[in-house]
Amino acid sequence: MLPWDRLRVHNIRMRVWRWVVDEIVRAPMEPILHPSTTRLWWLGIFTVGGHFLFGWLWGHAMPQPYELPWVRVVLALTGLLLLLRRVNRDLTSRISVWVFGIIFWLQLPLFFGWMFLMNEGNKVWLASLCSMILIYFHITDWRLASLGTVTGFVTATGLFLLTRDGQAWVGFEPENMTLIAFSAVMSLMLGMSSANLRRVRLINTLSTMGVMAHELRTPLATVNLVGDVLRGMAQSDVPEPQRRKMGELSKRLKHLVRSMNRQIDTQISNAQLLRLPRPTTHLQAFELVQEVVAMYPFRATRERECIELALEQDFTFIGTRALFAQVLDNLIKNALHALAAAGAPLSPGDLRIEVSAHDGMGRIVVSDKGTGVPTQKQQRIFEPFYSLHSSVGNGLGLPFCRNVVEASDGRLTLHSQPGQGATFFIELPVSDGVTAFVHPSSST
Repeated sequence: MLPWDRLRVHNIRMRVWRWVVDEIVRAPMEPILHPSTTRLWWLGIFTVGGHFLFGWLWGHAMPQPYELPWVRVVLALTGLLLLLRRVNRDLTSRISVWVFGIIFWLQLPLFFGWMFLMNEGNKVWLASLCSMILIYFHITDWRLASLGTVTGFVTATGLFLLTRDGQAWVGFEPENMTLIAFSAVMSLMLGMSSANLRRVRLINTLSTMGVMAHELRTPLATVNLVGDVLRGMAQSDVPEPQRRKMGELSKRLKHLVRSMNRQIDTQISNAQLLRLPRPTTHLQAFELVQEVVAMYPFRATRERECIELALEQDFTFIGTRALFAQVLDNLIKNALHALAAAGAPLSPGDLRIEVSAHDGMGRIVVSDKGTGVPTQKQQRIFEPFYSLHSSVGNGLGLPFCRNVVEASDGRLTLHSQPGQGATFFIELPVSDGVTAFVHPSSST
């Protein structure tokens, strides 16, 4: 072989090796594709209803050679697990991933493969088996789907040998295997293509957000420097009124820069398809609340004075400090907008943040006496891009808040009466028990 040919072969091998490493080893695993609580809930409903529907079709309406009602019932009941809040609340948790994977491995490759063999590979179950392969690659990572299809069908074959009870060993005719192979290959190609497309979209989105963040943070850094200059000038020999005014202006500029940087971080997190890493840091609830309030860029002294902090019981929870600071920051901002829309002069207690704990659950309550949320809109307020006031928001703040809270196995809910204010409840599991107790009348 000529040196040039050896080089071409080497380059081809390196490309193949890089593809294997990038697509199979380095690419992030996605056990649940397009994860959402609603999607998992509907998959559970279809699992339960589908088994009863097709059990009736193949058992009575269009009888097939083999149909076992009790197997249908057992598999239908497994779909109820997908309706449990512990399973469908946080789709990145280990229990959700394992329950999802096991249920659909049993439902799809194992069950469909076994029924295909038990029904002697007839046209109904041949079509069902080919459809199953496509469905399996559509709901989980193509690598998991490939492994599950092979192991499920092998297990189904072993189960068939143990339970065939006189059924003929048919179904592996060349035309059947050709159709099954075609379905598997096309499902594999579509699964790989979709995974690559999702990664490319995510990379492009994050790249765009990175460029925008960089371009925005450059002038923000300049504004921050202007604030430092004003603070320095305020310490020079100038009249007292001007010194106070420059000091206040410097403080407001720095708060504005800090708020804008937080907003940039929030949008970058939202750009990550609303999928956040599992938190591992232990946070003190009331300390975090105090820190966020102290750093919030209030537009006026009255805004700062209208906030009342109340501590009933402090608690520790597992979360990400920066993300939870953004959650509280967003809730405070929304409350101040609602108070401004109400039109009444601000007074202490109009915005109240309370921290308490009970029965292993901690609670942070943010309540205001603003305009409230209309009843018909309360169900949609946590939907992405839905905003009560499009002129002051993009509809990503509250979905982000809920996503962060649920990533810590918590819950964010709203209670509101139009014209009587709104109350947001953040409920979180206490990580190390209640760490402090303060009499309910204590406040800051």
